[in-house]
Amino acid sequence: MFRHSVCRWCFDAFPLETLCEKAAEIGLHGIDLLHPHEALIAKSFGLECPITAAPEHESGLGCIERAFNDPEHHDTLEEIYRELIPAAAEAGIPQVIVFSGNRCVGSPEEEIHQCAAGLERLLPLAEEHDITLVMELLNSKVDHPGYACDHTEWGVALCNKLDTPRFKLLYDIYHMQVMEGDVIATIRSNHQHISHYHTAGVPGRHEIDESQELNYPAIVRAIADTGFSGFLTQEFIPTASDPFASLAEAVRRCSCSIDGKTGKHNPVPPVAPPHSGNRSPLPPS
Repeated sequence: MFRHSVCRWCFDAFPLETLCEKAAEIGLHGIDLLHPHEALIAKSFGLECPITAAPEHESGLGCIERAFNDPEHHDTLEEIYRELIPAAAEAGIPQVIVFSGNRCVGSPEEEIHQCAAGLERLLPLAEEHDITLVMELLNSKVDHPGYACDHTEWGVALCNKLDTPRFKLLYDIYHMQVMEGDVIATIRSNHQHISHYHTAGVPGRHEIDESQELNYPAIVRAIADTGFSGFLTQEFIPTASDPFASLAEAVRRCSCSIDGKTGKHNPVPPVAPPHSGNRSPLPPS
């Protein structure tokens, strides 16, 4: 079954060590979007880093807006990722995040072609280091105007063009609900191309509670039914006075267990708020 993680940037008001401590108390298994040197801190708390942060390079390339769909960036991107991929592997991070960039070269077909051309140059290195390159699906309607990989169909077309297990998609449930909806059916139809999930409430990208429209227990059951064994990661921006209580509640809502006799999914009981005493982790999901 899948495991639980949280994105670093959503809790960047806290030192990484504090986030790791609280995450471990809640029962999470990882911290997303860390740089390789930060993954060692997470590891000291018994946590994994499932996927890297975007590279930080003096050129600014490799970020959301400026990436693989522009052929003028390919040489520099190759240099960047030739450093990042081995560093991620050494730090025990199995996935390296990549982005399409904002639309700039013409039709969607041409954007996909250029992304494939740039990424193909990195696939032998990814294979050598047992790394999966993962492109995030983001909405271009609210948060990232102009982003090219803004529909599942676009990302799947790129997966099919590259035709390798070393390239997958990060399906961000928040972003794709904003952009296209039909979340459960999309996951069921395309799960073979997805290696990672992010969550947040819609609208607003805040807590997963009654104020937002998505039925996360149903979405989580659909993900579990695909046999997914990777990470489901909380990426909401907390607004509550106790953000870690919000995190614990989000993880509870995004958890399910399996009744071994009937094969049916059952809800996981509420998680106690984080505390400094003995840890009481969530049951595996």
